[in-house]
Amino acid sequence: MKTKLTISEMNRLTPEAFHQADKVPLIVVLDNVRSQHNVGAVFRTADAFLLQGVWLCGICCCPPNKEIHKTALGAEETVDWRYFENTMDAVHMLHEMGYQVYAVEQAHDSIDLEQIHIQGKTAIIMGHEVFGVQQEVVDASDGCIEIAQYGTKHSLNVSVTAGIVMYQLSKQLTHP
Repeated sequence: MKTKLTISEMNRLTPEAFHQADKVPLIVVLDNVRSQHNVGAVFRTADAFLLQGVWLCGICCCPPNKEIHKTALGAEETVDWRYFENTMDAVHMLHEMGYQVYAVEQAHDSIDLEQIHIQGKTAIIMGHEVFGVQQEVVDASDGCIEIAQYGTKHSLNVSVTAGIVMYQLSKQLTHP
């Protein structure tokens, strides 16, 4: 019989335990992501994978926010976050902190997500829903990661893309 797990059987961390836990050294940078629902979904996924944090840049809305909370379901209160008016400032700070920084973008010489091998502190940059990651931000990144796609569309929703990349990279960082 297939019975769903109860909340207590899932061994979820309390918010206090989450704050104290060792985090996966992965930061998600949102470069001018306009949808508050996408921002909230990224927070929720970052919480699920115990990531280091989410950095919001440019036009991104910041917590506390009712619309972010609808999809984050409280993860905006557990996941560490910062705001930068300019995404380039975030990229420079990440480099100074010793992070490898990758734009998630379709670009010449991008690395297929299935082929990339990362170690240590890593940041991924997710771009605007229509325009993607700004070119100057792509230029300042250490590389670009791309998800292979086979249909007629050439992009995925930013929160879906972020979830796929967070899952794949967090596996590498927790199980090298």
